[in-house]
Amino acid sequence: MKLAALVFTAAVACLGMQVSAAAASDPSGQIAAASAMNSQRDIVLAVANPIDPPALHAGSSLLGYTPAGYYGAGQRAASALGALKQHYQLHEIAGWPIKALGVYCVVVEAPAGTNRDELIKTLAKDDRVKLAQPLQDYSVYATAETDTRPRYNDPYVGLQRGFVETDAALAQTFSQGEGVHIAVVDTGADTKHPDLQGRIHDIHDMVGADASAFDRDNHGTEVAGVIAADADNHQGIVGIAPKAVLSVYKACWYAPASHAGAHCNTFTLAKALAAVIDTDARIVNLSLGGPADPLLDKLLAQLLSQGRIVVAALPPSGNLDGFPSHAPGVIVVRTSDATPAPPGVLSAPGKDILTTQPGGGYDFTSGSSMAAAHVSGIVALLLSLSPRLDAHAVRDLLLESSRRSNGVMEVNAAAAVAALRNAGKSTR
Repeated sequence: MKLAALVFTAAVACLGMQVSAAAASDPSGQIAAASAMNSQRDIVLAVANPIDPPALHAGSSLLGYTPAGYYGAGQRAASALGALKQHYQLHEIAGWPIKALGVYCVVVEAPAGTNRDELIKTLAKDDRVKLAQPLQDYSVYATAETDTRPRYNDPYVGLQRGFVETDAALAQTFSQGEGVHIAVVDTGADTKHPDLQGRIHDIHDMVGADASAFDRDNHGTEVAGVIAADADNHQGIVGIAPKAVLSVYKACWYAPASHAGAHCNTFTLAKALAAVIDTDARIVNLSLGGPADPLLDKLLAQLLSQGRIVVAALPPSGNLDGFPSHAPGVIVVRTSDATPAPPGVLSAPGKDILTTQPGGGYDFTSGSSMAAAHVSGIVALLLSLSPRLDAHAVRDLLLESSRRSNGVMEVNAAAAVAALRNAGKSTR
């Protein structure tokens, strides 16, 4: 073997064997010693380590008379190392035998004030030395991926299909919807729910004055939880935008003693939309729909002209000919599906979505209402970073940043936030 190859192989093998063999038994504290090594100071030194035949007299070992502290070193190696350390005033940090090369390798510290490079040259000329070189650092060839996404203490966050599929946790390393006001026009919502306290800023009942009925309403509670359930409160779930602020407008209600879904009418919806016009809410979540309506269309047009971003759920029929989905400028969202979405319509998680329920509970629910709520939450993340975004820019950004998840294309919070941040950097 050429000298250069021997030097390289011995150095790598010395340090590699030191770790791998020591990990099994570590007879002399080698693993602990590794943390004391310094690549700017230390020297790798190797001497011949022939294993002598076992002595035939009592008191000997298979390695002969080897001084204590030289694990795996034959008598010749131990003697050479002892002499070298004494002559050059070297301090041994760790050592290990390299059987394949027939050497014993040590990492030593040179005396203070010594020129290491000159000492290595001197050691290399010593007949007792097989190898002398600097101790060097190495790195594995892999891209470091620092996971900076928040680690929430909310116990059910791992069960939130939409939260996981849209990479919301990663998006929340940059934005959690701070400073964004969202109007939720829906049923009532459980204002006392532990995951919604502090997130619902104000409520407005356009149907009646029954506060207990307001808090018992399922649909609005579900939508509010998907959008903005509180984070790190040791409760349930995490919303897509857990620092956004919600205003809940009850325009829909459940018929008494009926298992049918909630319903609304022109009057209650018109009151709700008119009330929203007088606020600073940037996002209006409409997880509802029905026929086209002249009055509601006028109110919706007014909201859109003010720069509000209106997010609506695609009707079960898939038709875009009713309120509010038919209005130009409205962001329409469907439940993610393997079939292509209608042009311009976003896809978002809407099946088996774990969210808040009245009475402080949690349960799974499905529908494009939940898909729209996911998008409203993502829009809040974007507006928190760039408040001047308009509805057209938001929809295009969400369409372009959609990603394939479980075989379907759907919105991705992390990709949308990343695209927005990159666009901001390019314009600076």
